[in-house]
Amino acid sequence: MKTVQLSGSVRSNVGKKDAKAVRAAGNVPCVLYGSGEQTSFSVKGTDLEKIIFSADVYNVELDIDGKKVNAIIQEKQMHPVKDTAMHVDFLELNDKKEVKVNIPVTTSGRSKGVLNGGRLQQVFRTLRVQGLPNAIPEVIDLDITPLTIGKAIRVGEVKIEGCKVLDPASAVVVSVKMSRGAVKDEEEEEAEGAEGAEGAEAAAE
Repeated sequence: MKTVQLSGSVRSNVGKKDAKAVRAAGNVPCVLYGSGEQTSFSVKGTDLEKIIFSADVYNVELDIDGKKVNAIIQEKQMHPVKDTAMHVDFLELNDKKEVKVNIPVTTSGRSKGVLNGGRLQQVFRTLRVQGLPNAIPEVIDLDITPLTIGKAIRVGEVKIEGCKVLDPASAVVVSVKMSRGAVKDEEEEEAEGAEGAEGAEAAAE
């Protein structure tokens, strides 16, 4: 995971009135949990923006009035109109305790199907992953080079060392769909021809 540093201040009072005052000062109310005790604090809204508006998952090095911990954002509440953070929950990381996070999915390579005019369709932009903090990758990169028209990469085919992907194994992550003007390559046509011949032989028998 990428690492970012964030400073915060302990909130002495907790409640709707106090939270409103925190936001009025340009800060965001936050909570840190996961180690047995819960800490209420606040951070500057401008410092938080670069984290919450990013698709990346960050290992946040929190410094709350001198108390330093590593954490990840577990949940965030956004303003329905202004699209600003209203409240953020942080989960303290433990090197020996697994966490569940959504990891961005990227693709690399040049799909054979796309080169033949097919359309690449990415169904999952993130995948839910469970593992120890030091095993969580920054991104899940899928090589789409072998994908021909009609083929797909499913969740069950995605392997991450030290981690488990929690989404349904049969779900399609990325695929190549037929589109107007698309042509199947010779390998695909030969494969289909072979399947058809085998079917004809079986019928004759």
